[in-house]
Amino acid sequence: MTSIENVAVVLDLAGQHPAAGRARAHELLDYLEVGQRGHAFPAQLCGGAAQRVAIARALANRPRIILADEPTAALDSERARMVMDLPAKVALDQRAAILAVTHDEKVFDRFDRIFHLRDGHLES
Repeated sequence: MTSIENVAVVLDLAGQHPAAGRARAHELLDYLEVGQRGHAFPAQLCGGAAQRVAIARALANRPRIILADEPTAALDSERARMVMDLPAKVALDQRAAILAVTHDEKVFDRFDRIFHLRDGHLES
């Protein structure tokens, strides 16, 4: 399954028209700067590009709650900030919530509240 199909299938399963799913896939992949790799298969993508395709797939159906586990782990600083801008925009536009677990301090400024878990204890 190509990157475009990988994202569009989420909307197809949700009952959306296939053309709408492909349009949304193109929109998200272009924003995440992997649109040019839309016809590539997962094995043809580097780790960072594959991660951005996975993020696009997760955002395809405009979820109300976004759960992200180390969403920027394989990305450089510039791409990490860009990738975190998209869920933040989605959260504002769709009144959604983001819960991210990360060690990546360079994206902390993208969140309204930060909790630290140290030695099994939650600190705010």
